[in-house]
Amino acid sequence: MKKYKYLLILAMLPLLNTAAKAQSAQTKQAPDNTLEINRSKIDSLDRLLMKVIGEREKAVREIGIYKAKNHIPPLQAARFQQVLEKGIAAGKEEGLSAEFVTEILNSIHKESLRIEEEIKQNH
Repeated sequence: MKKYKYLLILAMLPLLNTAAKAQSAQTKQAPDNTLEINRSKIDSLDRLLMKVIGEREKAVREIGIYKAKNHIPPLQAARFQQVLEKGIAAGKEEGLSAEFVTEILNSIHKESLRIEEEIKQNH
């Protein structure tokens, strides 16, 4: 189940790209509103990003509960390395630098560990 939710997130990346391209097409039709249109596009994509990250953190909560019940520590370094490698590969396909993707995933991982630690303390 965990793997499928992560794959869902990865599957959403092309949708973000498609939405951006659709917005770009609108930009070409109204060059006098370029700034406004692109800011609106960014706002829309940011909301979508937060929704996807929120869905990811819901999966993290489920994992946190499982780990707490089974006395598994929140930090699983080998697993995070896999996540990082997959993320860098997916980011590369979207033209994103490995450094940028690493920074994003480190921030997300930090929040995930915070959530898992909180769950661990409450169980």
